[in-house]
Amino acid sequence: MSNSSSCTNYGTVNGSSCACPVGFGGSDCSQPACGGNIFQGANRPLVSSSGGSFPNLTSAGCLCQSGWTGEGCNVCQTAQACQSGFASVNSQSSSTAGLGTSTGLNDTLTCNQQARVFAAGEMSCQVNNPTLQSLYPLHTTLNVLRTLNNTLSPLPNVTSFGPQSSVYVQLFYAGVEQFYCSADSCTQDLGNDIGGADWTCQNLQCHCFANTTFCGAVPLTDLTKILDGLTGTLEISCDTPSPQNHTSSCAFKQQTITSVFGSTGLGLTGCTFGECVAQGVIDTATGNATSSSDDSNSHSLSGGVIAGLAVVGGLVGLALVFLLLGWLAQRRARRGGQAGWTSKFGGIAIAWTDISYFVQTHHGVLPLPPWSRKAREDMNEQKVVLDNVSGRVEPGQMLAILGPSGAGKTTLIEILAGKNKSGRTTGSVAFDPSAGHRVGFVSQQDVLSPTLTVHEALLFAAELRLPESVPKTEKRARVDDVIEKLGLAAVRDVRIGDGEKRGISGGEMRRVSIGLELVATPDVLILDEPTSGLDSVSAAKVTKVLHALAHDEENPTVVIASVHQPSSQLYHSFDKVLVLSHGRTLYCGPGGFAPASHFSSQGITYHEGYNVADYLLEIASDPPISLFQTAPSHDPNAVGSSNGNSSSANLEKEKPTGDASPNLLEKGYSDTVERPVQGAYRRWWTGSSYATTFLTQLEVLSGREWKILRRDLTLFATHIVVASVLGVFVGGLYFNTGITIAGFQSRVGCLFFLGALVAFSTLSALYHVVESRPLFLRERSASYYSPTAWLLSRFLFDVLPLRIIPTIVVSAITYWMAGLAHDAAHFFKFLFILVLYTLAMTLFNFLLAILFSNGGIAILLSALTALYQMTYAGFFVHLNDIPPVLRWLQWLCPLKYTLEALSVNEVGSGLMIEDTLQGVPVDVSASLIMNLLFGFGSNNYYRDVLVLFAFIAGFGAGVILIVTFQLRERR
Repeated sequence: MSNSSSCTNYGTVNGSSCACPVGFGGSDCSQPACGGNIFQGANRPLVSSSGGSFPNLTSAGCLCQSGWTGEGCNVCQTAQACQSGFASVNSQSSSTAGLGTSTGLNDTLTCNQQARVFAAGEMSCQVNNPTLQSLYPLHTTLNVLRTLNNTLSPLPNVTSFGPQSSVYVQLFYAGVEQFYCSADSCTQDLGNDIGGADWTCQNLQCHCFANTTFCGAVPLTDLTKILDGLTGTLEISCDTPSPQNHTSSCAFKQQTITSVFGSTGLGLTGCTFGECVAQGVIDTATGNATSSSDDSNSHSLSGGVIAGLAVVGGLVGLALVFLLLGWLAQRRARRGGQAGWTSKFGGIAIAWTDISYFVQTHHGVLPLPPWSRKAREDMNEQKVVLDNVSGRVEPGQMLAILGPSGAGKTTLIEILAGKNKSGRTTGSVAFDPSAGHRVGFVSQQDVLSPTLTVHEALLFAAELRLPESVPKTEKRARVDDVIEKLGLAAVRDVRIGDGEKRGISGGEMRRVSIGLELVATPDVLILDEPTSGLDSVSAAKVTKVLHALAHDEENPTVVIASVHQPSSQLYHSFDKVLVLSHGRTLYCGPGGFAPASHFSSQGITYHEGYNVADYLLEIASDPPISLFQTAPSHDPNAVGSSNGNSSSANLEKEKPTGDASPNLLEKGYSDTVERPVQGAYRRWWTGSSYATTFLTQLEVLSGREWKILRRDLTLFATHIVVASVLGVFVGGLYFNTGITIAGFQSRVGCLFFLGALVAFSTLSALYHVVESRPLFLRERSASYYSPTAWLLSRFLFDVLPLRIIPTIVVSAITYWMAGLAHDAAHFFKFLFILVLYTLAMTLFNFLLAILFSNGGIAILLSALTALYQMTYAGFFVHLNDIPPVLRWLQWLCPLKYTLEALSVNEVGSGLMIEDTLQGVPVDVSASLIMNLLFGFGSNNYYRDVLVLFAFIAGFGAGVILIVTFQLRERR
């Protein structure tokens, strides 16, 4: 013999022959023993091949001696058989040679017929699987030699073989050996099954005998590649033998085998165990230990469970750390005094100099590519909206900006309010004194939360816009004061309402919008057409409130309002007037009849009794060129505000010429008049960019969301009802799904249906965000709260009640009605995957709603994405059959990972397919059918979990980044 490859059954070269495993002999260890006993070693009778055929135990008519059984007669049955066999070899020297390792112990041999091994034990089983029996109907036997400690065997290297903790396996079909295997690094786990044992070994390797029945003799059922490819971990699990016949059931497990025959592996029945071992060895082992491996291993958590718990624990810990930081910041802010804040406000003047605003023009219907010639020409062509507009307003004065549509009124007041503009702005804006000024802005549209009452809406603004250090009692007092000033006491506890559910009137809504700014104690209040759309009475009430605010003796506030077409009474309530025409100033000075006198001096006659406002609008609609050349300049006399006070003097000194002066730049204003975001993007938990800390923002936002959800339960109730109805419908459709091949396809269809249901039901999340988007833009522009706080509150009160709870409802109903895996562990793993997919799709729809202001486009893209996911989920088309040019799209499909994880979880419960194909019984693992029909990997559950987490993280990061840096009010 030149090398060990010449020895079969993993025999080892021993000079010119082979040292063979127990029960085999011959020059190459290919001849099985025929009778005799294991103590005879190489002297046992063997079955030899004849006529080129393989050695056949059945045709040889081998008979076992009394006390021995199993294929090849290797399994002892009685202690007498062990004693006799041992004595027959060498009655004189065996006790010292064979039992010398157990000196001092009880050296009486006994036959251990339990599944547990003490030294080296034989076992012989019948292979029991309907599919194999249909293909191979004759007698199939599996012999296994398990060696735990060969030094404790009666005759080491005779009654045992190989290294410590190893196994050797041979399979016989109709008496002929088909293949053999070996593995090492074995551990024996006794668990809680007294008399049973589980062996786990590494480094499995197998080898086929070519041209045997299993390995090539029948080409259609040639298992050579499969058997020779068995590697990795081998498990042999056995139950406690029956006390009547000393037989047991076992399972032969390996990754490939379990993928075909199920998680229980290849079933073995009628297993007999026999180990000739000294009684002293048994007494020592049972007295000192109950298992050769740590029993705690049988109760240890799997790696996937540990990883999952670690991730959940890490996320919970991170959340607790952030909450602690937020709580500390909140506590520090509330204890830090009012930080210079005072309930006094007003007393600040505002002046603007040479304000100009330009926008690029585009003459086409569709946007042009930037590299096109027409696009470059459009970039160089700009429309002038405002042209060198200047003005000034002192504390206690009320300015009306008049002009026809398109004159630039709204653009001017938005620039004065510091709103983000899409065009280019030049000029400067100054305040006197500039330190600590607060500007309030009321847009033309009333964007309010319809579910809140008037008091709740104003209190919401006060809690977020007044400093953290201001006591809640003072904030409430401020709200009550504003309600009283605005004349809203009668509707204090009335819901605001909207177009569908009526609440307060239009005039009252306008006053509420003004109140949202007043609670923040602004020094300058700027309004865009506050009387538009109101009747004369409502308009008069609004104007009266503004006039009283401007002329308040304690807190004189600058009020600037654009007015479209005021009545005579409304016009005369303004102290100053600025008339715009085509973006240029026609007049800037005192109100009343002063403008009429000015234009009359220019040759434009004013008729007594005529509404001065109408007169000014007629002039501004088509003014002579000469009026632009003679418009009043920015001087104290023309403006009518030269009263010698220090504010006027300071503003006059700070008026820039040309570029912005150093004084203005020091005050934080540039020649583009775009105010920098104060403390932009600082630590979110400190809330330093806002009046309150992050935790306070989250508390107030969550309180509002809870009120909205509690008062309008329509959407929540609809989700629950629909989830219940669909759960019953789907559960009835797939009621008690069978375990045939068709039944398994129905199971996967049920799982696919649930995933598709989640994909489409999360569309309502998109609509919800689109609906709340205008309110968020208004409140963010007024620095109510940070985008992160809004996102977190929106996520909590959208995902939990409207996504997760309905998902749990529909899943729980469908799961048990359809008869899926009936154990809690697999149910919760099933639920976990659906919740992850729900979160991923909810965040994806959030992302679409934020990216596209047009809700129709967002909904269309979401629906198309859902259809794409259904295509690439693996249910309608086998993923491996998709052309390569399109196949890669499956990796971008969250539903694919969801369906795969749900299917793997289902087959991982040990699901077996019992069916018949053309008369051949099929009793195989559902994981094999799953792989054949859908291409899913049977070990991909935790990979899919990680991928779904990655989708959640990716969509979540996209939402946060876009909301933080992109979703801003742009005018």
